[in-house]
Amino acid sequence: MPYATGNGRKLVIALGGNALGESPAEQKELVKVTAKSIVDLVEEKYDVIVCHGNGPQVGMIKSAFDMVSHDSHTETSIPEMPLMECGAMSQGYIGYHLQQAVLCQVKTRNIMKSAATIITQTVVDAADPAFQNPTKPIGSFFTEEQAKAKGKETGYTYKEDAGRGWRQVVASPIPKRIVEFDVVNDLVEDGYIVICTGGGGVPVIEKDGGYVGVPAVIDKDRSSAKLASDAQADMLIILTAVDRVCVNFGQPNQEEIVSMTTKEARKYIEEEQFAPGSMLPKVEACLDYLEQYPKGKALITSLEKAANALRGETGTIITL
Repeated sequence: MPYATGNGRKLVIALGGNALGESPAEQKELVKVTAKSIVDLVEEKYDVIVCHGNGPQVGMIKSAFDMVSHDSHTETSIPEMPLMECGAMSQGYIGYHLQQAVLCQVKTRNIMKSAATIITQTVVDAADPAFQNPTKPIGSFFTEEQAKAKGKETGYTYKEDAGRGWRQVVASPIPKRIVEFDVVNDLVEDGYIVICTGGGGVPVIEKDGGYVGVPAVIDKDRSSAKLASDAQADMLIILTAVDRVCVNFGQPNQEEIVSMTTKEARKYIEEEQFAPGSMLPKVEACLDYLEQYPKGKALITSLEKAANALRGETGTIITL
């Protein structure tokens, strides 16, 4: 039996941190649950693109190389591993786990589809203001002396982190373009379940007709929104830890939002209803997507309730 071709209805799914573990062993188990939710959506006759975060994973990889490369007892010299390469490594091993779990699900359900992981680069602007004030800490802690020496050696920025030591800090620029977009789109239209744009994509700048990696961390929800708008996806689904977005969160008058327009969402943002670093960037990513592709719909819900939310039983829908 031939593999199924695309259905013509596209979903871009942005997986939150609760979909992945803190270690490879934990992640390998958690992705089984994640894969079930993904394939539930495939069964609803959608073509699915999966994007994911990589914060703990890329930090673990970077810290491991940092520790080994500065261990005076190590006989073999281990080179400094740049953040860009660590990001690519995390895309590979997270993609491996997700792809394997998804393939197990489609086989179990006799769905004639396959999955593919694409190591993805994301273009950012070298003049993005975020590069002038890097604030995102990554990797291991160092003493002030070690950090200053590493900064002089590598050109990277190190800052003191809440009294715990010094760490490398990087920018979080706005994503401008997914380099491998055409590959992703072609695979989806051919019926593949595609895993891509891990950690927002490896940040690159355009230079001399090519691409050069830069040490930065791109918000994965914003990259997912860019991918969804470029693909003209019917829906951007951002999966998180809650079933619905709330206003007055954690207060006696907390209220779930079933649906809201972009205008209403901006009003809530002005009222500071959404926490920075939590729900705010997710709502902002939905607005980015809808501004670029007004025909679409954005959905924020929990991983476990994704299929239910797609049927309108839960979740928060955002439209223009």
